[in-house]
This record gives sequence, structure tokens and C-alpha cells, in this order.
Amino acid sequence: MPVAVITDSTACVPDQLAAQWGISVVQVQIHVDERTDDENRFDRGELINLLRSGADISTSPPDQGAFFWTYQQAVSQGADAIVSLHISGKLSATVEAARAAAQQVRVPVHVLDSSTTGMSLGFAALSAARAAAAGGHPRRVIEAAERRLYGSSEFIYVDTLEFLRKGGRIGAAAAMLGTALSLKPLITIRGGEVAPLSRVPGTKRALTKLTDIAVEFAGSRPVDIAIASAAPSEREMAMVQQLRERLVDLREIVLVQGSAVIGVHTGPGALGVTVSPA
Repeated sequence: MPVAVITDSTACVPDQLAAQWGISVVQVQIHVDERTDDENRFDRGELINLLRSGADISTSPPDQGAFFWTYQQAVSQGADAIVSLHISGKLSATVEAARAAAQQVRVPVHVLDSSTTGMSLGFAALSAARAAAAGGHPRRVIEAAERRLYGSSEFIYVDTLEFLRKGGRIGAAAAMLGTALSLKPLITIRGGEVAPLSRVPGTKRALTKLTDIAVEFAGSRPVDIAIASAAPSEREMAMVQQLRERLVDLREIVLVQGSAVIGVHTGPGALGVTVSPA
């Protein structure tokens, strides 16, 4: 393992794929009342119920020490260099913690601000890991990640913008605040922050519009798709079927469990679609 690939839990990389490709995942933190813990230690259903009840829930980046020990473990396993890819610095201070820890490691650590999150980051981490497994030099591994990041996009349905507003991650989507309850917001990540896409009457029409946007963005290119939510249901399966039927060159489509940290800020009912050039 000459080059180790590290990411954070907002990348939504399924555990099986992370293990298969040797990707280490540093957990972002969630705070509920007096409890602070890694996001993967929280029960998703319980978190959703707490969000709906108006409980005070917040998030924070991993401790610098979590990155340091993850980097040290990679070195102990034989890594000569590390590529560490993380959630947009405009959405989280995670990348800052990674850079601080990188200064204390004896091998080169290349920390990348992805300017995004979700499976746009996840697909980039997987591409980087595949390049590393093929014996790629750190520059080659970084290029593999950057190519994915450059062409990928996140399209997200939320029931309400209130959770993004409360968490301070509203970004340019603040322009949509005050929207009538019957109008459902569609948002994206642009320039590293949350940005508006559209407002659509009703959940069903909004999800149809989300599918249309994904299909239009993909065009005739070969693409990979990820659909992320708290838990797969009929709506996610229906979207998978529609995308399979409508996309010209679909290489892979996966259902993933969305990051609980992202869920804290997007709220119950949120659904994200990642379109990433294959």
C-alpha cells in the first residue's frame, strides 16, 4: 500500500466498498444533548425522530487526533504517502483538522478540499483508491480523485430548508427561505456551498423534477449514480428504475445510506442523487 486513501464519513462510502478498496473513513461528530459521538454510532431512526421533535442536534469535525491516528495507522501498514479527501471547507472545518494532523506525520500527506460532500466525494475516494491499488504515484491518485470531483454533482431534495438554516449551512439557498410550505426545495452544492436549484409544488413532483435534473445533467455521457437517504424505501427504488430506463449510458447505480451528519442539516425526508462521470 504505497499510497493510502483517507476520507471522512460524509462521503457515504458503503462499509463493504471501503474495506474492499482499503479506504479509511474518519468519523464526523454528532452532538445530542450531553452525548457526543462518531456519526456511525447513532441510530438513524432515533436521530430522525429527534429531529422531528425539535431536539437540539449539532455536528462538528473530527478531532485532529482522529486524523493523526488514522494517518499513523496507514504508515504502520506500509503507506509511503497519504491522499486525504474531505467535505467542502465551506461546509465543515474537517479539512482544517486534517491539514493540522498532516503536519505531524512523517510521510507526505496530501489533503484535498473536495468542495462538495456525499457520494461526489465518495466516488472520488473510490477512484483514488483504485488508482492507488494499481500502484499509482500520489500525483496519479490525486488526479484520479480530481477528475471525478470536477464532473460530479449533488442534487438534493429536502422537505424544508429550516434545518440548513438552523445549522448555518444554508449558503446561497437562503434566497429560497420563506417559501410556501407546499413548495419543496431542490438544492445542490455549488462552489463548495449549498445553492438553490428549484422549488416544486409537492413531494411527488419535486422528486420527479429531481430525476429530470439528474437525467439532463448526465446527458449521453457514461455515468455512475448514487441515491442516498436515511433508509431505502419505495421512492428510492422507483427512482432507480426511472434512471435505469432513461439514462443513455448508465454504468453503475447504487443505493447508499446517507451520512447522518448530512441528515442533521438536511432534515428528515431528504434524498440526494449524485451523478458522477464514469
